[in-house]
Amino acid sequence: MTTTSRAILIDQHGGPEQLKLVTVSVGEPGPDEIRIRHHAVGLNFIDVYQRSGLYPMTLPQQLGMEAAGVVEAVGEDVTHLKVGDRAAYASQPPGSYCELRVMPAKCVCKLPDAISFETGAAMMLKGLTAQYLLKKTQPQGGLQPGDFVLFHAAAGGVGLIACQWAKAMGLQLIGTAGSDAKCALAKANGAAFVINYSSEDFLARVKEITVGKGVKVVYDSVGKDTWDKSLDCLAPFGLMASFGNASGPVAPFAPGILGPKGSLYLTRQTLFTHIASRESTQAMADDLFEAVTSGKVQIHIDQRYKLEDVQQAHRDLEARKTTGCSILTL
Repeated sequence: MTTTSRAILIDQHGGPEQLKLVTVSVGEPGPDEIRIRHHAVGLNFIDVYQRSGLYPMTLPQQLGMEAAGVVEAVGEDVTHLKVGDRAAYASQPPGSYCELRVMPAKCVCKLPDAISFETGAAMMLKGLTAQYLLKKTQPQGGLQPGDFVLFHAAAGGVGLIACQWAKAMGLQLIGTAGSDAKCALAKANGAAFVINYSSEDFLARVKEITVGKGVKVVYDSVGKDTWDKSLDCLAPFGLMASFGNASGPVAPFAPGILGPKGSLYLTRQTLFTHIASRESTQAMADDLFEAVTSGKVQIHIDQRYKLEDVQQAHRDLEARKTTGCSILTL
């Protein structure tokens, strides 16, 4: 059986105007695949990177890395999902900007009844990212209650989840954001301290807050604009954890600078290494589902767009006009 779906694809890299609404054919799932009908689709900055060509892809290509909906069909060897299951995912390959798709089943998880489709679509990529950062990307000796961490873009989708989760872990999260309103949002979500990097020197403030000691780890998705000062915010043996580059990629640098700055550690993380296996994906998702259903973490959906308005959604993301999570409604 073949049916059709509205979908968003690009046939060349470029600006938001490259996002085209088309109709595509959707067939039956093969082995280890499912067909899922989406109820809501998540928007993420990685979608912008893929559209612009910063992360080059084979074209033409549907975009989108996360969504939630109902399983319509399952292929051979799929045992963890069945027809009719509510489900959500963050997964390669891209293609979630659509009503219906066939995709690998590996990273698709059953969605607890207590979590809505919109929340499921909004939280999977960002929530799993916050999970691997706070729980699996830790400095030497780990993180203990009371430890200081610096989190850039703390009012974004990943940031607001991280603020709440860090508070639940007893961490002193110092959040940066680009406006007083965004700083207030981060503070309301559990950041112990906030810094407006548009009007304050975040390095000087971090040193002041930590009484000159610095933080154990910096979580940075901003990239070029925050990089140099972030290294100087770290305590000796601290960890610089890069997981994005919203302001542009970091310029090459000599590893030798890490020694005089305090024998620092540096890592560049990506979610897709962490969810490479079915078992690790499920374990991380279970941790996220528990954090959300227990009330430790609330998912803030601050922007909703129709599928056909995806160009505006990308413009808003790139202009840093958004807070919390953004979704496409179907």
